Amino acid sequence: MKRILTYIFLGATVGLASCSEDFLNVYPQTSLSSTTFYQTPAHFEQAITGAYARTRTIPLNGLIMDEMRSDNAHFTMYAGDRGPYLRTEVIGLFLDDETTDTWVPTRYNEVYNGISRVNTLIGRLDGSELTDDQKKAVRAEALFLRAFFYYDLVTHWGGVPLVLTEAKMGEELFLPNSTVEEVYNQILTDIDEAISIGLPVATTFPQSGRATMGAARMLRAYSYMSKPAREYAKAEQDLIAITQMNYGLLDDYTDVFSLSNKNSKESIFEIQYLDGDGGQHSDFPWRLIPKCSNLNVMMGVSANNYAYTSGGWVVPTQEMVDSYEDGDKRLPASIVVAEGTVNAAEQFTFESIKDVKGYVCPEGKAYRYFTNKFYHPPYSFGLRAGDNFPVYRYAGALLLLAECLVEQGKNAEALPWVNQVRARAGLPALTSVTKQQVSDEMRHELAFENHRWTDLIRTGQAIEVMTRFGQEMKAMYSYILPGAFNVTQDRLLYPFYFRELRVNKELKQNPGYKGDY
Repeated sequence: MKRILTYIFLGATVGLASCSEDFLNVYPQTSLSSTTFYQTPAHFEQAITGAYARTRTIPLNGLIMDEMRSDNAHFTMYAGDRGPYLRTEVIGLFLDDETTDTWVPTRYNEVYNGISRVNTLIGRLDGSELTDDQKKAVRAEALFLRAFFYYDLVTHWGGVPLVLTEAKMGEELFLPNSTVEEVYNQILTDIDEAISIGLPVATTFPQSGRATMGAARMLRAYSYMSKPAREYAKAEQDLIAITQMNYGLLDDYTDVFSLSNKNSKESIFEIQYLDGDGGQHSDFPWRLIPKCSNLNVMMGVSANNYAYTSGGWVVPTQEMVDSYEDGDKRLPASIVVAEGTVNAAEQFTFESIKDVKGYVCPEGKAYRYFTNKFYHPPYSFGLRAGDNFPVYRYAGALLLLAECLVEQGKNAEALPWVNQVRARAGLPALTSVTKQQVSDEMRHELAFENHRWTDLIRTGQAIEVMTRFGQEMKAMYSYILPGAFNVTQDRLLYPFYFRELRVNKELKQNPGYKGDY
């Protein structure tokens, strides 16, 4: 079986690794100083694994900050969340601010932790025992990761400090904001070099889970299409190159998310997890299902998702369900209904799974919509799962190419790429395509994969779409405060957490948030 990279927590700097037949596992065996560690190929293999580990918090944070921030999803109102999870609710209501903790600062800090790890190993390459070819391979992979991390930062916080070298003194970390243009320029500089050095092209599947030429070109295309001065022609070249690699659509949309199809030919880049009790698991499937009093029935193992690993988040909206075309196979693969009962304490007891299309709740029953893509019972461990999380898929590359072409007025050239995706979804071919139709296809194809919010921003729809969505949600739910969904230009970026502003006096708050600390 091919070795699959698994990302684990390595401590503050790095751990030591040993390879099994099936997986690259990392186990701390002893302590080494930074002056003696970065020497051998094995050291750098372990260090790059440590950098990948910092990607593993992005999917769950993204589900709250990208999916639940969009018109795809809301949350299940539960009185018990008024205290511990109010900080989660406010993100979806656009009521968050610089004091909102957990999701926003955790994502920011974890991404910068990854950048720090990458900077350290890049800075130690020249003094190592690696051959020139080995140094180039490590550098290319590290530059991809640094660009990936900074792209996540710039699309959520805008102009962030650019830390590009190993910080050996505390003051070296206290840098001012760079401009958005400067951050994108650095992303493109890193990706250009990684591509020039030569990342591997995926030729066999399942892949290793590590950076490839396809992932680098996908990241560069997104960057060209998201930065203030768009460069669609360059993005088109990268996306066309991806179509000429070895990727392809799986025959069945449901199979894309099967645990047996991790790192498949449709995967360009995905975050790696492994089920079990070794700390390498994901938990987002447990967050997406309803809060449930009998998880042993719904998930196959007893657990409590009313508490620490709380469920009932990123709940598909009725509008999202209704937005799918008749016959779209992606709907049942993406969203299902949990049917059951609710008692006076608001506790939901699960009974059965129902098809969402045309669902009518029987009298005396209750129901909850939830995301089906990552629901794979029975589970062996409570609050743990082994689902990978897709970042870039081939279907997404085809639709991004279609968007890129439409933006250049090449609508006819975009049509075949859109129709490839629609054919797999069981939908009839379009005879012409507009920017809005491409956006709708992306919404349904990539639903609950953390693209919708940044897609709305990139395509200039965020304020209009989310203002309308907010009005609809307020009409449906009386608990939503009047000030919710005040979606302005300032709200397209998240605030810097107030503690960051206290620690780094050079950092300036994003417009629309309090910055005097």
